[in-house]
Amino acid sequence: MPHPNDADAGPASAPAPDKGLRRGTVGLLASVTLGLSCVAPAYSIAVTLGFVTLTVGDLAPAALLLGFVPILLTAFAFRELNRAMPDCGTTFVWTTRAFGPFAGWLTGGWVVQAATFLAMTALSQVGATYLLRVLGLGSLADSPLAVTATAVGLLAAVAAVAYRGLDLSAAVQYVLLGLQLAALLGFGIAAFARDGAAVPSLAWLDPLAFPGFGPFAEAVMLCLFIYWGWDALITANEETRDGERVAGQAAVLSTLVLLGAYLFTAFAAISFAGTGTTGTGLGNPDNASDVLATLAPPVLGPALAKAMELAVCVSAVSALLTSVVGSSRGTLSMAAHGALPPVFARVHPRHHTPTFATLFAAGATAGLLVLLRLVSTDFLGDAILCVGLLIACYYGTTALACVWYFRDRLRDSTRDLLFRGILPLLGGLMMLAAFARSAYDMYDPDYGSTSFHGIGGVFLLGVGSLAAGALALAAARARSPRFFRDDRTTMTEPALLKD
Repeated sequence: MPHPNDADAGPASAPAPDKGLRRGTVGLLASVTLGLSCVAPAYSIAVTLGFVTLTVGDLAPAALLLGFVPILLTAFAFRELNRAMPDCGTTFVWTTRAFGPFAGWLTGGWVVQAATFLAMTALSQVGATYLLRVLGLGSLADSPLAVTATAVGLLAAVAAVAYRGLDLSAAVQYVLLGLQLAALLGFGIAAFARDGAAVPSLAWLDPLAFPGFGPFAEAVMLCLFIYWGWDALITANEETRDGERVAGQAAVLSTLVLLGAYLFTAFAAISFAGTGTTGTGLGNPDNASDVLATLAPPVLGPALAKAMELAVCVSAVSALLTSVVGSSRGTLSMAAHGALPPVFARVHPRHHTPTFATLFAAGATAGLLVLLRLVSTDFLGDAILCVGLLIACYYGTTALACVWYFRDRLRDSTRDLLFRGILPLLGGLMMLAAFARSAYDMYDPDYGSTSFHGIGGVFLLGVGSLAAGALALAAARARSPRFFRDDRTTMTEPALLKD
C-alpha cells in the first residue's frame, strides 16, 4: 500500500496479505546487513577483480564505478516500488502489477529463483573449499567428492539457521559481515603501507580511457555480478520495522557501502601488485580466479593470510544464508498469491518462517550442485557465468516495471519524474543492453569452458534457463489458472498452512 506520507505514491494497490511472518523483526542496520551479506563482498571481489583487470587493466576501478551506475538506478526503482507495494515477493509482485501475471511469474519469479539457485551452487562450493583449507585439510579441498559433501553440509546448516527465524539470521550476519569488512579493510591498509606500493591515480577512474566498447561492456557486465544480491534484503520487508520505507532506504545504502568497499580494495590491490602479467601482477591469468588468495600472503604474511581465507569462507556462507532467506520468502509470496502450490506458503507457528520453502531452497540447490558436478566441473563454472544474463534480465524488467506502474504520476512532481521515471528508465535500458550484449558474447563457443555444436555452453545455460522457465510457466498456468486469469491488480488471498 502507499506510504502514509506519500499520498501520490502511485496507482492504488491492495495491501500485502498477512503471510504469517513475524512483523517488526529487523531494523535499518539489520536490513542493510542482510543485503550486504547476500552480495558476499569478500568472495565477490576476490573472484571478480582479477577478471576485470585482465579485461581493462588499471581501469578496473573505473569499471567498478560504471558498473555501479545501473545498479544504483535499479535500486531507486526497488525503493519506489517497495514504498507502494511492500510485499516479500518483491519483483514477482511488482512485475505482475505492472505487466501482468505472465511477465510477473517468469521474470519476477522464475528468473530470480534460477539466478539464486545457480549462484548458491557456486557459493556452497567456494565456502566448502575454503573451509577445508582453513581447517588444514588441503588434500580434501582438491577432492570434488569431499568438496561437494561439505557444500551439502553447509547448505543444511544455513537452512537450519534460516528455519529458526530472521532475528537469528540477522544476528549471525552481524558477525559474519563484520569479519568480511574487517578483513578487506585490513588488507587494503596493509597493501597501501607496503614498500613499493604505487600512489593511487585518479586516471584509474577515467571512464573515457577504455580501449573499446567490447572490453568496456565485458568489464561492466562482470561488475554487475559483483554487486548482485543486495535486493535480497527487500524480501524481508514484511518483517522489517516500517518496511515500506526502511527496506528501500537499506537497498540504496547497501549499494553505496559496496561501492566504497570495492573501490578501496581495488585501489589497494592495484597499488601493491600492479597489472603486470607475471608474478603477483593482477594481469597474470593464473591469479584471476582469486586475487586475494594470491596477494594476501605477501601483503599480510602467512598467519594473517589464513584470516583472509577465513573471510572468503565466511563471505560465501553468509551469502548462502541470506540467499536461502530471500528465496524462501519469494516462493512464499508466490504461493500466497496463488502462483505456486500452497505447500510453499507453509509457515512455522513459532518461528514464523517459511518451512517448506526454506527446505526446498537448500534442497534444490544441493540437487543442482550434485547434478552439475556429475555433468562436468567446467559445466558448473559456466553455470555461474550465465548468472549475469539472468541478473540483467530481471533487474532491467523490474526497473521498467517501476516506470510503467507510476506512469500516470510522473508529472505530479520533479521527484516523481526523476526517481520513478527517468532514473529507473535509464537503469532498465542499461540492464537490458547488458543482457543483449552478454547474450551475444556468450554465443561464442570460446566464451567459458564448454560448447555444444559451435554454441557457447554459457549461452545455452542462460537461454536454457529462460526456456525452461517458459515450460514451467505453461505448467503453472495449467495448475493455477486463477492467478493467470485474474486482473493484474488483483492478488488472491493467501491460504497459509501451519506446521
